[in-house]
Amino acid sequence: MTGNLQNQYFPQTIFHPGKTLEEKLDEMGMGPKEFAIRTGKPEKTIIAVLKGNSSITPDMAVLFENVVNIPAHFWINYQRAYDEYLAREKRKTVIEESMEWAKHFPVKEMIKLGWLPELSALHDKIAALLVFFGVAGRDSWEDYYLKQQLKVAFRISLSHTKEPYAISAWLRKGDLQAAELSAIDYNEKNFKDALPEIKSVMAKHPTDFAKKLQSICLASGVKVVFTPCLPKAPIAGSTRWINDTPLIQLSGRYNRNDSFWFTFFHEAGHIILHGKKDIFLEKIDYSDYDKNKEDEANDFAIKWTLTKEEEQEIIDSAPLEESDIKSFAKKFNTHPAIIIGRLQHDKLVSYGLGRQFLKPVEFN
Repeated sequence: MTGNLQNQYFPQTIFHPGKTLEEKLDEMGMGPKEFAIRTGKPEKTIIAVLKGNSSITPDMAVLFENVVNIPAHFWINYQRAYDEYLAREKRKTVIEESMEWAKHFPVKEMIKLGWLPELSALHDKIAALLVFFGVAGRDSWEDYYLKQQLKVAFRISLSHTKEPYAISAWLRKGDLQAAELSAIDYNEKNFKDALPEIKSVMAKHPTDFAKKLQSICLASGVKVVFTPCLPKAPIAGSTRWINDTPLIQLSGRYNRNDSFWFTFFHEAGHIILHGKKDIFLEKIDYSDYDKNKEDEANDFAIKWTLTKEEEQEIIDSAPLEESDIKSFAKKFNTHPAIIIGRLQHDKLVSYGLGRQFLKPVEFN
């Protein structure tokens, strides 16, 4: 959409159609008073049009057609073009006022990721940024992301986060990605029933794990999107509802399969346990952070990746070899990286053990 806008031509200057009308009347040797009488319009209205202080309405255009023998559609189209010209001139002012605001965003990285088009002029970059967010200007962005003017759509304020600009860009990209996906109505039972299948995908972590995960979730009405991190927005994941559809947005922040899958099940826990009212952002501080809900989501993720009882059984078998890790992973239908990551997190094994099990996260 942004590219289409960039390729359109907009004339630098368009004059009010009253100027053309004035030239035509001069050519005909007709003054405003006579023209007003011939068209049946008040003279003050005609004078206002000639001075560019009033618009030519479709009704007036039809009346003018009879007198000056210029088709009504000419005046209607001319007035429409002039009105658009004025609106775009006002937009230039909005863009000027948004310059300082735009400097807060990681625009260079957003262009590199393909979120914004390749543009060199600062004005064009600002215009593209406004199109990306779907807002008219800086004030509209602030009303949406900082002042919670539309709580039904965005239920938290980013005003108290360290980097509201980069975070809002990351979240917005997730919204745009989600809009490209089609999902059936959310069904909680179906989503719960799908979790064992998702766990099996986690245990194998195939090269197309992202597509498999997304497909399984869509079948129960949950959208999952994968959005790379932005500088100053180190978000591991987010859960929110867009209308009646839950959305899980994942970044693969640590580029490790164990962290990725734990984050997914953590977000899934938010959907099942906490409903539609909240937005959850992982690994950053924000005003609506709820420790109890985060702990509940963590427990949910532990249950689906490696339970505490399973972890204890592994610990009790120490000392551990890599072959033991693989055997336990098969027994508990999890990935060896999940076991290694958990034991490393709890400082129960050295960071050298089982490093080959930790796979990079690549969203194909």
